[in-house]
Amino acid sequence: MQDVLYTEARIHTELEATLPAWQYAAGKLCRTYQANGWRASVMLFNAIAHLAEAAWHHPEVEVAWGQVTVQLMTHSAGGVTAKDFALAQQIEHWITWQPDPETTLDGAPTTGAWQYRA
Repeated sequence: MQDVLYTEARIHTELEATLPAWQYAAGKLCRTYQANGWRASVMLFNAIAHLAEAAWHHPEVEVAWGQVTVQLMTHSAGGVTAKDFALAQQIEHWITWQPDPETTLDGAPTTGAWQYRA
């Protein structure tokens, strides 16, 4: 199946509807996640890498102290396709996931040395 390139108008419409924290820049879907230091950045990267490998669709990822930037495009198609949106939605879901307050899971601390996401 050939990947169908999305127009810039369609990309902006899809981002607004499904991925409002993401942007379209330089021909790619982009998102920077804030983390609490290097250790958290590496853990975020590892989660993103797992999702990308499972999907067999690999983003460009920049890892820095306190942040991870993801850029997605379908290289074989030369632009953004449905594959990029599908993976971006999975990344967004899992990276921003927090336990429901009604469960027995406490969730990561939000302050101090053990804070995970900024």
